[in-house]
Amino acid sequence: MQELEYLKSERDNFETVKKSLADIVSLAEIEDLSTEDTALLETEYGKIEKMLEEWELKTLLGGEYDRNSVLLTVRSGAGGDDAQDWAEILLRMYIRYAERLQYKVRLLDESRGAEAGIKSATIEIDGIFAYGYLHGESGIHRLVRLSPFNANSLRQTSFASVEVMPVVDAKTTIPIKSDDLRIDTYRSSGAGGQNVNKTESAVRITHIPTGLVSACQSERSQLQNKEEAMKMLQSKLAQKHIEEEAEAKRKLRGDFKTAAWGNQIRSYVLHPYTLVKDHRTETETSDTARVLDGDIQMFIDSELRFLASH
Repeated sequence: MQELEYLKSERDNFETVKKSLADIVSLAEIEDLSTEDTALLETEYGKIEKMLEEWELKTLLGGEYDRNSVLLTVRSGAGGDDAQDWAEILLRMYIRYAERLQYKVRLLDESRGAEAGIKSATIEIDGIFAYGYLHGESGIHRLVRLSPFNANSLRQTSFASVEVMPVVDAKTTIPIKSDDLRIDTYRSSGAGGQNVNKTESAVRITHIPTGLVSACQSERSQLQNKEEAMKMLQSKLAQKHIEEEAEAKRKLRGDFKTAAWGNQIRSYVLHPYTLVKDHRTETETSDTARVLDGDIQMFIDSELRFLASH
């Protein structure tokens, strides 16, 4: 159904471009264009330009999992309460971005901070090309601002890490031996009703050979949480495979200067000036409020072109 909706959307976009081209041809035959005709010509040209840019971008989304949905995990780093608050702001930014693309978002796991924000949280973003668009967001994100948790309002630098993994469908699941798994249960935290908080419905799965861990506490039953945790583990194993292949290619090429998954990929400065800058692509903007509200497509576009060239 998702594939069908995508194809219908692409067909509608093609029809829009086709109509705009017909309108431009008709206007081109007019010798003296009126002000209204000139404005219409510019509008139709803008539609075509936008669609061509989107189609060009999709030519960069040819990876094995690029069309898949995505599991995105945000973890707070150095910076105490500020870092936990920053992690929650960052999580909201990605949720707002997903909503702009009309993707579905579901919270799978969350660990709240003692005072504010989150220690970590995992969301599933369901939509075609979700992984393709967001896989370049993986890395360390740095925030510089006046701390709301400091009585003297001193400038504070906080860090949060973002981990991005593709959702692997049933046809391409990676075989996992039951002997390689350690499954632990525990009580869910946070809202969810008396039954959820009193029973050990939350599930944590450890893949012993790789040390990868997945956990889920969003569902009401232990069985449902176990299924979600297994799906997350499959995604982590798929992402590990992707990174190992990328590392092997870098070694064969002999280029270690521009790692695709480098630390501190982007800085968000709110004081003493406003600036969001991607350190890999040099893309930057001073409209920090718009970026933190989910308008990160300019960074996504530049990341895709950067990663395709490396």
